[in-house]
Amino acid sequence: MPPIEYLQYVRIESAKKQLEQTNQNINEIIEHTGYTDPKSFRRVFNKIVGMTPLEYREKFKVL
Repeated sequence: MPPIEYLQYVRIESAKKQLEQTNQNINEIIEHTGYTDPKSFRRVFNKIVGMTPLEYREKFKVL
């Protein structure tokens, strides 16, 4: 796995945990995971996870 792909995977895993365990808005999560472009984050998230961040939160949010 190339370094950039690994970095993307680590960042998306962090975002997934935050989506599951916090009520932070998506822009805060994007910033905390090191992305500066929300469009880029959403594209990478969708590519790796297969759904949008909001769809992921709705499906896996811990109550």
